[in-house]
Amino acid sequence: MALHRTQVAIVGGGMVGLALACALAKAGRKVAVIERDANAGQLPEQATQRVSAINLAAQQWLTDMGAWQHLPSERLGAYQGMHVWDHDSFGEITFNADDVDLPSLGTILENAVLTAALWQQAEQLGVTLYAGASIAAVEYHEDDATIQLEGGDVILAQLVVAADGARSKLREQVGTPVIHRDYQQAGVVATIRTSEPHNGIARQAFSVGRQQALPGGPLALLPLADAHTCSIVWSAPLLEAERLCALSAEEFNKELNVASNQCLGLLTVQSEREQFPLTMRYAQKWVYGRQVLVGDAAHTIHPLAGQGVNLGFGDAHLLAHEITELGTLNGQFDSQQLQRALRRYERARKAAAVRHIATMEGFHQLFTTRNPLVKLSRSIGLQLVNQAKPLKDYFLRQANQLD
Repeated sequence: MALHRTQVAIVGGGMVGLALACALAKAGRKVAVIERDANAGQLPEQATQRVSAINLAAQQWLTDMGAWQHLPSERLGAYQGMHVWDHDSFGEITFNADDVDLPSLGTILENAVLTAALWQQAEQLGVTLYAGASIAAVEYHEDDATIQLEGGDVILAQLVVAADGARSKLREQVGTPVIHRDYQQAGVVATIRTSEPHNGIARQAFSVGRQQALPGGPLALLPLADAHTCSIVWSAPLLEAERLCALSAEEFNKELNVASNQCLGLLTVQSEREQFPLTMRYAQKWVYGRQVLVGDAAHTIHPLAGQGVNLGFGDAHLLAHEITELGTLNGQFDSQQLQRALRRYERARKAAAVRHIATMEGFHQLFTTRNPLVKLSRSIGLQLVNQAKPLKDYFLRQANQLD
């Protein structure tokens, strides 16, 4: 058994946890990351299905800490525009980076690829990384916390960051109450080939359910680095999602082409199809003594606008700033200063999470209704916003912020 001391122990080596680790290490803090996946940090040779849309603010932050530079250019899908339309009516809206003098609106890339780049940078910055490590117990004390690993090693940390995902065991251990909404939907993800080039445009069609009694959609087509390859995220009721995954490739292609209006010509699936449940979670308490929540451990939102990981990066960005600003005595944080910093972080990021949750809930309700009057109003609203350049510019700039 060995005893390891660190200032900050981050449990969870996903994108948000590793980004926080890199930011803290770059600022001179002593950091450890505990990740149960033994293959953490390995760059997948083949394309994977789970992707994220990284906005410009997050991209710049990742560049500043030296992580973005590790990403292979052939896996980056920068997108310059967005086209959103209502499959059942005339409503549509478009966004273009040129309209607000931006080089792009963001980048689509695989979660596993970004995680590998962050892991590599964390190693270079001197973060202590535990891959394939399981936690046996965590005990919180007044001035520190003790993490006992399954192998017998013990980590003594002044702060424990729960970045262990939506089903956070650390959050559950301390009994934090969570507001939960199950949308009774799943997101079907896959990689597809398009006969026409996507031209760096992200596309999203709403209300594409096969059964009138079961509202479907949205179907998002996210441009990847190859001009004829997209990642799709198709939200559907649970049974419908299971049916879509069980279809033969030929039958799935038929339904995909109908749902997309063949906006990119003939679409053909190129990968296995996977699904993940769509839920909203919001932890009512983010700070518990020497433990603090970030990312999906604190909140999950509907993927309608693709802002989930950017919201998590906003958490990591602010938490890193608060911890970096703290003074230390012989490497020790002052307990009262630390608690004040954590409370500031909690107040600010709770407010941001609530805004995003409320916005996504409104969109979800608006675009899953079958009420014809609401659908007509929705289409008219999309058209009006599409013609209002100042409002569109505002939406774009809001979507490209971290805080």
